[in-house]
Amino acid sequence: MLQNLFIPARSLASVAYHSTSVRQAAGQLCIVQLLTSRTLQTTGHSHSTLARHLASLATTQSGSRSFLTSPPAPGHNTSAMSVEAAKALAGAAAVNNHVNAATKVVGIGSGSTIVYAVQRLAERVKEEGLEVRCVPTSFQARQLILQHGLVLGDLEIEGRIDVTIDGCDEADRDLTLIKGGGGCQTQEKIVAEYSDTFIVIADYRKDSVKLGQAWKYIPIEVVPMAYRPVMARLGDQLGGRAELRMAKAKAGPVVTDNGNLIVDWYWDQGREMNWREVNTIIQCMAGVVETGLFVGMADKAYFGMEDGSVMDRCRGGQ
Repeated sequence: MLQNLFIPARSLASVAYHSTSVRQAAGQLCIVQLLTSRTLQTTGHSHSTLARHLASLATTQSGSRSFLTSPPAPGHNTSAMSVEAAKALAGAAAVNNHVNAATKVVGIGSGSTIVYAVQRLAERVKEEGLEVRCVPTSFQARQLILQHGLVLGDLEIEGRIDVTIDGCDEADRDLTLIKGGGGCQTQEKIVAEYSDTFIVIADYRKDSVKLGQAWKYIPIEVVPMAYRPVMARLGDQLGGRAELRMAKAKAGPVVTDNGNLIVDWYWDQGREMNWREVNTIIQCMAGVVETGLFVGMADKAYFGMEDGSVMDRCRGGQ
C-alpha cells in the first residue's frame, strides 16, 4: 500500500541527538511518498499534517538529498533512507494503527524512537479531537507528553492502559526484547505489563533473528548496596561478565529515575539461552529491581526499513 507520511520539521529541533545532517536538513521543505508494504492499514484519519518534511530526514552518507517518490525499482539502491526517517515511519505506523476514538489511556515509552510516536499522537489529538491520557515510563517520557500538550496520567489513577508504544534495543524473531539502553526498563516494564496491548517501534537495525546480533548485553537495575554481589552471582550462575554502567556526563555511575544503579550483563554469545529462564533467574537475585529482558510481552512490532517501507511482526514471528 502506498502512503504519504509526513513529519513536521519543526519537531526535529527538540531532538538534540539527531545527526548533523538531519539538523541541517530539518528546515527544508519537501514531500516524499514512501512505500509501506503490508503494514499501514487504512484507518480513515487524515495524514495532512503528519511529517510534511520526511524527506529532510532521508539523506545519503555524503549529506545529499534522496527522494523516494515511487516503489523502488529492482536493484535500485535505497540506502539513502536515514535511521531517523526509519524511526519516524515506525512511530507513525504504530499510532495510526493502534490509537482510535475508543482509546483512552496510552503508555508512552522512552528513547529516541518514541519521540516520533508522541509527535504523531499529538497531531491526531489536535486534528481528530481524540481524548487520551498518557502514562509515562520515564522522566524523558513525561517531558515529551507535556511538551506536546498531551494530558498526563499515571497508573495510580488509571489502573489500566489501553495500549503502550515503546522502543527497544533489539527484538528477535519471537519478539523477545532487550530494553534498558537508556536505563528506563523498570518503569517501561511496569507500564507494558499493565497494558492491554504492547506495541514496539524500532528502526531496521534493531530487528534480529536471535538476541545478540545487534545488542550484546542485558541491562539490569539493581539497588546500590547490592551491585557487587549481583555482579558476582551473575558470573557464577550464568557466566559471561557484568559491568557497572558509568555515566558519561558526570563522575560516577548512571543513576536511574528510581535512584538505583545499572549493571550491564554481557552473556556468553556461544551459549544458547532460554531467555524466559534467564530472566527468572536474574529477577530472583536479591538486590535486583528489574531486568531489561521483555519475554512474551510484546504483541506486535513495527520496523522502519531502509527502503522506506514498514515491516510488522506479531509475537511468535508471524
